[in-house]
Amino acid sequence: MDTRLTAEQDEIRRTLRELLHKRCGVEELRAAVDSPAGYDPALWSALADRLGLPGLALPEACGGVGCSATELALACEETGRALAPSPLVATSVLAAPLILALGTEAQRAGLLPHLAAGTRTATLAVPGPALATALALTGGNGGQWAGGGRAGGVQARHTTAGWRLYGQVDQVLDGHSAGLLLVAAHTGGYARSRTLLFLVAGDAEGVVRTRQTALDATRPQGRVQLRDVPAELLGTADTDVLPALTALGDTAAAVLAAEAVGAADRALERTVEYVGQREQFGRAIGSFQAVKHRLADVYVAVQSARSAAYYAAWATTQGERVGGLALAQALQALRCAAGEAIQLHGGIGFTWEHEAHLYFKRAAGDELLFGPVHRLRDRAAETARLFTRGEVAV
Repeated sequence: MDTRLTAEQDEIRRTLRELLHKRCGVEELRAAVDSPAGYDPALWSALADRLGLPGLALPEACGGVGCSATELALACEETGRALAPSPLVATSVLAAPLILALGTEAQRAGLLPHLAAGTRTATLAVPGPALATALALTGGNGGQWAGGGRAGGVQARHTTAGWRLYGQVDQVLDGHSAGLLLVAAHTGGYARSRTLLFLVAGDAEGVVRTRQTALDATRPQGRVQLRDVPAELLGTADTDVLPALTALGDTAAAVLAAEAVGAADRALERTVEYVGQREQFGRAIGSFQAVKHRLADVYVAVQSARSAAYYAAWATTQGERVGGLALAQALQALRCAAGEAIQLHGGIGFTWEHEAHLYFKRAAGDELLFGPVHRLRDRAAETARLFTRGEVAV
């Protein structure tokens, strides 16, 4: 593994950081999350036009740039630094790869170029609390995570006119604004129940969407109600979506780990700046040994998480699945960095208006959606077979 970044990768990071520095400061960020969509459409268009960011990891034949998950992870590290609210995770990390993997030729040709160009957004409509399970990050995804029947969720039935969906999905990333919904639904009745994925236009008749209050406002979520809505099956009736979701989960975890590392690095950077300026007893508080030790621990955690995230992103191209473990380490580093930022900023850091709370909410919100950390690690240990019954791995 060559750990050096290529010239193209460095250019992606540099250009994206410059653009976000100009267009996504704290004031712009707060204004964007308070808007109906939860993000700035003008910034999203700029990311698409200047960098091709929505289609960065899609093949050129589908209108994308043709890069790998590594480049997408590096880009998300920069969006994580700025906590930039955008449809990037929902569209490019969750929905588009599934359409690429499972869709028919017509579906890929009709949908992916628009997603790659940023002219249309998409999301994976899975109940928020079950998202980590559906992606096989915290356990096997063969259970009833999609709901159905008495468990709620979404049911699908086939009629002479095609597929119809009915039900409700809560806590869907960008569920209130995405132009395309990729809905996980149960079909086949109780005895022969199986989960399939369906394509639903966000503005289709019978779709009722409401933005929900989320802990992390930079990741807007919505409630999606489907009232006998016409839908198109993704792929064919023989398509097995569970292996595709498992593969997607590992890649998504690697990308999300890089994003969390970017956020943690920026939180640490801002804290180091502050303790170098804030004075107590006639000297900067950053000169006190106790403060140095605390920040040194955070630095080690962030750098270790960065190494794990980079390796996980590279490993996705080699068929190795370590994304969940990298995500666990990155989320822990982000929580540590954000917590220390709040404490070392003193009284001002404990006010809700301070920027440090945005990073702390990102850490807590991501753990609710994709974790928690101990379950991510437990699943990684289970997958690697570190522990077996009656034996302890040394």
